[in-house]
Amino acid sequence: MIEEQLKKLENWFAGRQGTITAFSGGVDSTLVLYLSKLFLDDRGIGCMSISPSLKRKDYAFGIEFCRQNDIHLEIIETREVEDENYFSNPANRCFFCKSYLYFDLQKIKRKYPDYEVLNGTNTDDFQDYRPGLEAAQNFKILSPLVDCGLDKEAVRIMANHFKLPNWDKPASPCLSSRIPYGNIITVEKLKQVEAAEEILNQHGFDDVRVRHYGEEARIEVPAHLLDKLRQRFPSIEASIRSLGFTHCVVDGEGLVSGKLNRVLGKN
Repeated sequence: MIEEQLKKLENWFAGRQGTITAFSGGVDSTLVLYLSKLFLDDRGIGCMSISPSLKRKDYAFGIEFCRQNDIHLEIIETREVEDENYFSNPANRCFFCKSYLYFDLQKIKRKYPDYEVLNGTNTDDFQDYRPGLEAAQNFKILSPLVDCGLDKEAVRIMANHFKLPNWDKPASPCLSSRIPYGNIITVEKLKQVEAAEEILNQHGFDDVRVRHYGEEARIEVPAHLLDKLRQRFPSIEASIRSLGFTHCVVDGEGLVSGKLNRVLGKN
């Protein structure tokens, strides 16, 4: 199965002058960037955006991954948090975020005019509300994983095949996705969320979300880990409240990706 998928991907990259992968440090874009290097050698490069909505550990991972794999990495800085269309946090916030990313990425493309811009979208991404997909379409961003029929499971299997260090990394959408629609996004809130999730990571919870409800931090972990979380909650609660939250609670349903989209009736 992997051999068949790899052949499709090799054919997809064949004949292209070069590619620039919008690289976030997640497993999807990591695989796309790795494959671009595999099939195009030095003509497969990456681009990371420095943004308050990107976890610092993901940025650090991206830098180190490219260093270890001899991949040229360009760095840009996006300022979507300064735009009211973004920080007012409408339901289509992701559209404005990705639009900023792809617009600013054009600066890199001007340095490599024959290169095409890629993202890490896979076929499963079409099953949730993803307004960022429209932005990708507007900027003619290519999605090799979609074109070759890879879903999330196939991505992880292939990433493991190549021994990519984050093949089993839990999904971690941008930090702004932790703030309910309509609630203003600020750099301070994003830092609170990042720090709160780091506290949970230090307690052994890798797959987490800390939803920011103003003065309340609401913790989500996979349902089978809820008992473990409750046992350690007193220490965790004190640490998270020290970040500026008045209340800290456990979401008894457990972690559900895209939970905040329920208000849209689309999840």
